[in-house]
Amino acid sequence: MKTNGNTILITGGGSGIGRGLAEAFHQRGNQVIIAGRRQEMLDEVANANPGIATALLDVTDTADIDRFSHQMKSEYPSLNMVIHNAGIMRAEDWTAATVDTATAHATIMTNLVAPIMLTAALLPLLRKQAQSTVVTVSSGLAFVPLALAPTYCATKAAIHSFSESLRHQLKDTSVDVIEIAPPYVQTELMSAQQATDPNAMPLQAFIDEVVGLLETQPHIEEVLVQRVHRQRFAAEKGQADYKEFFEMVNSKR
Repeated sequence: MKTNGNTILITGGGSGIGRGLAEAFHQRGNQVIIAGRRQEMLDEVANANPGIATALLDVTDTADIDRFSHQMKSEYPSLNMVIHNAGIMRAEDWTAATVDTATAHATIMTNLVAPIMLTAALLPLLRKQAQSTVVTVSSGLAFVPLALAPTYCATKAAIHSFSESLRHQLKDTSVDVIEIAPPYVQTELMSAQQATDPNAMPLQAFIDEVVGLLETQPHIEEVLVQRVHRQRFAAEKGQADYKEFFEMVNSKR
């Protein structure tokens, strides 16, 4: 993919990684549209970055995805990239007498069903472009999970698998598929405390490394910053290394 001259849609673009990517791509001469459920958060980003456009979207509502896809086709006929960044991560207690399955359901709908449905809705438009890109956002936790958030980790593992299959099916089309697998990053994904946690990768450093990889490796399929490499490849290094890393990740919780 090229990193300038695109028309880019970013879901969950009002904060965290989504906002960071939106600002970075905007600075590189792309038309950026950020989508989310809360207009005030989108407006904050747009006001700080004149030229970034906003659009309301509830990714958990299939009817709204259909409405939104028609809006994109009408207002942004040159759309050639979608970054599926919207996501939620919540702790779950599966030892409780009654498991709160509402959390699991919301996580699956937001993190897995939504990007699949939105990809399907936008593919006809993306395939009209000379070159286009679907960007998924998985996680290092897709490869070594955090037991505290089992459904989140499962959805990210599923997104990795979906990305692999989608890339293979679209290999003879104009649509590329790129997966970004972040490590633990300073955002408010789980809590406000995460945004300042010294154990997490600073957000701007993560964004800079991601964009640098995209700029220097135009045919990249998985975007992996150095900090996520051990987690991503733990299984490939053998069961002992995997178990050691799993215990390290989960002993802190």
